[in-house]
Amino acid sequence: MRARIYASSDLELHHQETRCALITCFSSIHPAASSRRNCFTSHERLVKTYKIDVKKIKVSGNIEPKMFLVALSFAYFAKSLSGSYMKSTITQLERRFDIPSYLIGVIDGSFEIGNLLVIAFVSYFGAKLHRPKIIAIGCLVMSIGTFLIALPHFIIGRYKFETSIRSSGNSSSNLSPCPARSESVLSTGPSTSSIPSPGCEQESRLSMWIYVFLGNILRGIGETPVQPLGISYIDDHALEENAAFYIGCVQTISVIGPVFGYLLGSLCAKIYVDIGFVNMETISITPGDARWVGAWWLGYLIAGLITLFSAVPFWFLPKSLPLPERQLAKYSPEGTSFIKDSPLLEHKYQADEPTNLLEMAKDFLPTLRSLLGNPVYFIYLCVTIIQFNSLIGMVTYKPKYIEQHYGQSAFKANFLMGVINIPAVALGMFSGGLIMKKFKLSIMGAARFALGTSLLGYFLSLFFFTMGCENAHVAGITVSYNGTGGLYKEDASLFSSCNADCQCPETHWDPVCGENGLTYVSPCLAGCQTSHGSGLKTCNNRDSCQRVFPYFLALSVITSFIISLGGTPGYMVLIRCIKPQLKSLALGFHTLATRTLAGIPAPIYFGAIIDTTCLKWGHKKCGGRGACRIYNTTAYRIAYLGLTLGLRTASFFLCVLGLVVLKRHIQKQERGALANGGTGAAASELQALRKGENNSSNSEPQTSDYDPERETRL
Repeated sequence: MRARIYASSDLELHHQETRCALITCFSSIHPAASSRRNCFTSHERLVKTYKIDVKKIKVSGNIEPKMFLVALSFAYFAKSLSGSYMKSTITQLERRFDIPSYLIGVIDGSFEIGNLLVIAFVSYFGAKLHRPKIIAIGCLVMSIGTFLIALPHFIIGRYKFETSIRSSGNSSSNLSPCPARSESVLSTGPSTSSIPSPGCEQESRLSMWIYVFLGNILRGIGETPVQPLGISYIDDHALEENAAFYIGCVQTISVIGPVFGYLLGSLCAKIYVDIGFVNMETISITPGDARWVGAWWLGYLIAGLITLFSAVPFWFLPKSLPLPERQLAKYSPEGTSFIKDSPLLEHKYQADEPTNLLEMAKDFLPTLRSLLGNPVYFIYLCVTIIQFNSLIGMVTYKPKYIEQHYGQSAFKANFLMGVINIPAVALGMFSGGLIMKKFKLSIMGAARFALGTSLLGYFLSLFFFTMGCENAHVAGITVSYNGTGGLYKEDASLFSSCNADCQCPETHWDPVCGENGLTYVSPCLAGCQTSHGSGLKTCNNRDSCQRVFPYFLALSVITSFIISLGGTPGYMVLIRCIKPQLKSLALGFHTLATRTLAGIPAPIYFGAIIDTTCLKWGHKKCGGRGACRIYNTTAYRIAYLGLTLGLRTASFFLCVLGLVVLKRHIQKQERGALANGGTGAAASELQALRKGENNSSNSEPQTSDYDPERETRL
């Protein structure tokens, strides 16, 4: 930790002694600092030996918490942009690599696997090292992983989509999509789909999605130090009345990042995957087609560059920041003696913390045991694990839900997520931080507020079940060839008298809209004898669905705003329910647990359940099942919404238990303060904490010798 300390010009203080006596005493709780008790001894030595008046000491304020706040906000923006862009490309990756939804869930969860590998060590050891530089290294690793995700595009070759139409020169006319059985060499053998295509053997040796998987793991490893070290750094060095507001700003920026991430996803989804490498006049599909693949790789290159730039500011930030003069002036020998002698605060200033890696490693398990022994923290952890399962699964597949259920294209679904949903979340989180600051919510008030907003959003979300759409009318899948309703999963149902004379491959997906309003899986199955152009694709016969879609968007915005209102207050409950010296470890372990038990499994089992609603699967070039082409929208809605809201229902039971335990915990601390002579500052502070009557945000300078605000928070 480097800081400039100005005293009398004729005095030269030893750097190490000055560091302990001034920075450790006058900065907020710092994991790498020496014992506060030793610090008081050094403080007295400075006063007696060097005749220094503490009130004349000034810490250079050329670097303030706001500068770190800007750098951290940019890093949050970069990581959230690339993370949201990953979620905006799930349908593109499904189609490009011909993989089902559950495998996309594995790829999406690989980010959390990367976090899992290093987060405990980064949170514990990183708090004792140079936090800004560790964050910078993390951003660099994140950018490398993002570039690696885009690599398969440049080595996999051109994208070849399923089609029964083959162009001849500049014309696609006079080509028969319905080869007669008598003319087909395959009339007595297997269908054309069962014969491996050229290049199949080479492609089957290496699944290119592995590069995306590994790149996302690197992204997870790089992102690890940003949250626990960044948030704890701000809370350590910001004034108490500003800490919640600063953290609210960072959380808001982390939600603004996805706005640009989804908008970038929308732009890239509209651009053909091989743009610049193929003649676009030969591409017969449009962005609304189930086989369309956008330029998914382009967004990863852009996101990688932004993440790389976000690492730069952290290399120039110090290990620790000095407190402002206003906060520094409050520390006098009388004030510091209160800290040293307070029985309530004795647990915060125990024996010297380990100073080398071996001692820190030995102290890890006892420290973790102490952290998990906090009942408030443990219940909070369980609640967020369940709610994160619901949130991550819902967010991951929401663009896909909009595409499949409401018939929107991928670029429109991503655009709507970026300009409608995400801004509502950002506004809600920012408003939550302002509410905490304005009304001076105590830890109990913050917990109640977070639970209330979550419950209100939950009840409003139940109305999503009423906003359903009927299935598209696809002959042989959702309706019969004569138009009667029904669901058919057997390939035999695709054949009828109209295509009896054709040798039609049942695995092809090249939909066309017939004059009767039915969609046929391919021109061959529609009985077409000739083809001109690319056809009308699927029929737009779901007018009622288009009418209900705006109401779905409006309700989605309202619920997103209400639920996110409790985001910042809920996060402050996590920070304030633990001892200050355990702050970095608590944040890191919270991230570890939620990502291990929610971030990894949620996309996988959500995807697996969604796969069960598929009615027609695509087929890979080398055989085997590919990506789903059409879903049962009713079953999709029930599975997606039911799983999302079911998990949130379970979490509310633990929330009520958590409030009861938190209230008892505060009462116990209050009784302990009163039993130790407690009509002083400690008891008053705890009473203020319980009732929310905190005066720390008073804009007028304080004149008391010591402000116990930061020291006596639970």
